[in-house]
Amino acid sequence: MKILIADDHAVVREGLKQILTGVPGVTEIDGVANGNELLKKIKGEDYDVVILDISMPGKSGLEVLKELKIVKPKLPVLMLSIYPETQYAVRVLKAGASGYLTKDSASEELVNAVEKIYLGQKYITPSLAEKLADFSWEGNILPHEKLSDREFEVFKMMAAGKTVKEIAEKLFISVKTVSTYKVRIFEKMNLESRADITSYAIKNKLID
Repeated sequence: MKILIADDHAVVREGLKQILTGVPGVTEIDGVANGNELLKKIKGEDYDVVILDISMPGKSGLEVLKELKIVKPKLPVLMLSIYPETQYAVRVLKAGASGYLTKDSASEELVNAVEKIYLGQKYITPSLAEKLADFSWEGNILPHEKLSDREFEVFKMMAAGKTVKEIAEKLFISVKTVSTYKVRIFEKMNLESRADITSYAIKNKLID
């Protein structure tokens, strides 16, 4: 098994390598610091499993996942995140990931997840399986689940109190584009103010 880890923190990459080194069948583990490096790497080499951080500078993990799936549609991807399942798991699985794991998970769980997706299976926790069952029914879709991936990123930052300028700088987009996303968010979620957004995010455990 040849594994590629994409995370912008070197200490995280090394930690994951240490956990996975010695796992039966693992022959090579490479690491990259961002999405562009990952996409370049997978075009030049063959990997059996990719572990991808959802929060990286530049392109987000979700954006990278979608591009990766165009180039290597059958390559299993395990998304790794500091965010709880309620925030991103459904989105990444819909985008083609084979599993979703939070960074505070036990080492054994990481090994189990990697081995499972390597065999072509999905790695889904019981709580996430229940969430996916709910998501399959249109009537149970929550307002924030109607947002696009980029709109959801903007929504989370707005809920956390970030200004339009701060959001634009963080996502490498223009202030005007952020303002357009704001309008769409208010319309799709039927909300009227930032206070409404923050209240909704706290109620639905979408921000810490």
